[in-house]
Amino acid sequence: MALEKTFRAVAVGDGGDGRWAAAAGAAWPEAEKWLTDEGRTAAGADAARRLFDTRLPELVPVLERLAAQLDRGRLGETFLTQAAFRPFFAGCTQAAFDGVLLRNYDFPPEEVEGTFVSSNFLRPVIGSQDGMWGLLDGMNDAGLAVSLTFGGRLVHGPGFAVLIVVRYLLETCDTVDEALAALRRTPVALAQNLTLVDRERAVTVHLGPDVEPTEAEGGALACAANHQHLPVPEEQERVTNTGERLAAVRAVAESGDPGAVRRALLRPPLYRYGHEDAGGTVYTAEYRPAEGRVTYRWPGEEPWELSFDAFAEGSRTVTLGRRS
Repeated sequence: MALEKTFRAVAVGDGGDGRWAAAAGAAWPEAEKWLTDEGRTAAGADAARRLFDTRLPELVPVLERLAAQLDRGRLGETFLTQAAFRPFFAGCTQAAFDGVLLRNYDFPPEEVEGTFVSSNFLRPVIGSQDGMWGLLDGMNDAGLAVSLTFGGRLVHGPGFAVLIVVRYLLETCDTVDEALAALRRTPVALAQNLTLVDRERAVTVHLGPDVEPTEAEGGALACAANHQHLPVPEEQERVTNTGERLAAVRAVAESGDPGAVRRALLRPPLYRYGHEDAGGTVYTAEYRPAEGRVTYRWPGEEPWELSFDAFAEGSRTVTLGRRS
């Protein structure tokens, strides 16, 4: 079953001139449901803010600027720390090599913000926004790109939603090595896989509240789906086909041809249908961070390219699940 979704490209500057607040205010009624019950208490808010101040100190001025713009008091500030979020689990397949990162984001479409944002909080960053300032994937002006997937293990512990971790890496790191060092001191609440690429290196790293950051094997290729350890349990594979997807994307990535990976991501088994159920593929992104540009794609639709040099605000309604 196909359905329509509208995506927007929005430039928010440093977050202090009202542009970010206009979009955030509209998203707030749905977004604030992500907060845990504990996060709504004074003790929970204090703990979230302490964790943010201690582990993401460079972003503290941005947090305070955005919280003032959001104007939702302590609850808004706690939300923006992303240190008191309910668990959420996405799909996704991704591959990175030779300075290119390609990914599918799989999730229930109605729960995806659908905002491609250009910001300059600490530095120029472009990415797919969720959680009001977190990122599902993105790139910065230094030529670093980062993308997330769910790690497939149902564990939950103290730490940040991975959305704000992606934002933090892109705001503060120039290279993959710097990002890996930052991940070693940044607690993540759920099992997550991050794929990182710069001009010199690509790597997938497995994260979780119960494990140390671990680089996945893959040589010059960095590929990820929705598991961290093998073998994948039979029930998990039946529901998510994560093993099949990882094998498929790795096989095509070994060709070294980004075009071949791009085409594979737009068809099964990497492109996932069933958008009306657990959530199919919401978009395909191809980041070329050294060139400062990203292209979003959907089967049967015109691609949408955005860049640091040419970020044109606007909106586009696409049909998800179209069979091209």
